[in-house]
Formats: sequence, structure tokens, C-alpha cells
Amino acid sequence: MAFPSPLVMLSVLAVAMASITFLATRDPAPTERRVDTATIASADQSPSPEPEATPTETPKPKPQVKRGEVYVEVYNNSGIKGLAAATATKATGVGWAVVGEDNWQGLIPTSTVYYPPRLERAGKQLALDLGITRTAPAVGVMKRDRLTVILTEDAPR
Repeated sequence: MAFPSPLVMLSVLAVAMASITFLATRDPAPTERRVDTATIASADQSPSPEPEATPTETPKPKPQVKRGEVYVEVYNNSGIKGLAAATATKATGVGWAVVGEDNWQGLIPTSTVYYPPRLERAGKQLALDLGITRTAPAVGVMKRDRLTVILTEDAPR
């Protein structure tokens, strides 16, 4: 019995990983909600009750993101030469610990900051710092100890 060559096995694995990454990075379908105008109209006509005095609780401050303690990798998924390097320089300039930059192969709908669950707040902060509007949980071969930025043609420059 002949075994498939390592190149064939590697090709099959690469196609499978690309498919998984594509499915995981698609934009979710928009959600819609029905608004009942009769309920809104009746709520507007009812007298509003007097507000009761309730003690106000001081909200606990959210812990600040320590940019220098979070690793970041930046990937270029566009035809724009030097985009990953320029974005990595921008991220480093505001304090992020950029540990790598390279090109990304795959279909990404728009520039995105991907984060592992424990770094969600940091991912959203990095997106704000870079002017990127989309964040998403890390998928596929992305490392789970860092943020992954994948840039497309719409990336802020």
C-alpha cells in the first residue's frame, strides 16, 4: 500500500485550515428587531412616576490596559507594500509590544483586530488606537497569547 506524499498531505491540511479560517472570519448576518409602535405610543401618554431616591453606587473603575505588556502581531492582507510595517510602527509608538509583522494569506473582509478571550479589552483598545473598526475573537492558527492585527485595503494610514 502506498502512502500519500508529505506534500499532498500538507496541501490538504493547508486547504482545510484556510476553509476554517474563512468560515470563522466571515461577518455575522445582521440581526433585525421588530419595534411595536402602538406600545411606544401608549408609553408616551402615560404619566411618568416620581423618581424615587436611591443611593447611587460609585462604579468600580475598569482596570486599565497595560499596552506594553500585551504582545501584538501585525499582518498585511492587502497589496499595499509596507502597510504592516507602518501599522506596527504606529502601534509601537503608542506603547504596544509589537513582536512581529508579516503578510497574511486568506480572505479577511475588513481590517480586524483578533483577540483571545482574556485579551478582549486590550483588543478593543488596540483597535481604537489604530483606527480599526472591527474586532473579533482569535480563530484558526492565531496565537492565544497575543493580539493579531490583519490589515486589508481599508486600513487607516
